[in-house]
Amino acid sequence: MTWLSYTKALNRALGDSMAADDRVCVLGEDVGAGLAGPTLGLQGRFGADRVLDMPLSEQAFTSFAIGASLAGMRPVVEFQIPSLLFLVFEQIVNQAHKFRLMTGGQVRVPVTFLVPGSGSRAGWAGQHSDHPYSLFVHSGVKTVVPSMPADAYGLLHAAIADDDPVVVFAPAGAMGIREDLTGPLPPVPLGSARRHLPGTDVTVVAVGHLVGEALAVARELADEVSVEVLDPRTLYPFDWDALRESLGRTGRLVVYDDANRGCGFAAELLAVAAEESRLLAPPLRVTRPDGAVLPFAPALDREMQPRPEQLREALRSVVK
Repeated sequence: MTWLSYTKALNRALGDSMAADDRVCVLGEDVGAGLAGPTLGLQGRFGADRVLDMPLSEQAFTSFAIGASLAGMRPVVEFQIPSLLFLVFEQIVNQAHKFRLMTGGQVRVPVTFLVPGSGSRAGWAGQHSDHPYSLFVHSGVKTVVPSMPADAYGLLHAAIADDDPVVVFAPAGAMGIREDLTGPLPPVPLGSARRHLPGTDVTVVAVGHLVGEALAVARELADEVSVEVLDPRTLYPFDWDALRESLGRTGRLVVYDDANRGCGFAAELLAVAAEESRLLAPPLRVTRPDGAVLPFAPALDREMQPRPEQLREALRSVVK
């Protein structure tokens, strides 16, 4: 048995992918020193020509990575904070995402964008605490948010092997999670959900680090409500079959999502569930507020995020 941390799982996925395929390279700011964690030790192992420290211009090295992927490489770009994705949104969504479609499949763009520490980190304030995965889901870019170390390894490994751009969000709230594992860690197919806990009364779809909180609440309410916890793992493409199957058992839905409420990922799940499933009660969502900007003060920061007490209230409400 081995205790594997979430950060180490990302590091191992990068190392294993680089060892298996010399086209895989890593670039970003301070990746040589491994300051964010996932790239620690990789430059010493694979050299500075495959783990490249880039200048302080996300737009420049994102364009560099996209060009490298078009030339046959499989680059992984690490962004130190999630808000940097706003700077390179055009390159990812309007360029990398569309090249293959616009050329009729003549070119491939196998580039992975890794965001370690996405979402809130205490005291990091508004410009460092976004969780903008809904933007990429809306745009049709392959988007994953692993909740557990084994899934962090498997999904990053699968993302690197994929021939399309993939954005991997590693939530700050998950980075310290450790998992007791045995045996090899296989890739996790993109687009496959994971049922962590079976239940019969209500389905909770929880995203990223909120999976652990949802499991804790479900076990706390076990004598009161039978909760099924579903982890989508991949937000786009989403595993709609898994959700339909779960709602077929429970007939009720609560989505626990650390993204802004308006036009967010949770809103789409509620809409599809209402359109396609026979629900016994109106579905509910527990999210950040509309247009949320997290403040610097830790207490106010936490107040803006979805919390277990809100999930407990939603579960009791949807069942009653």
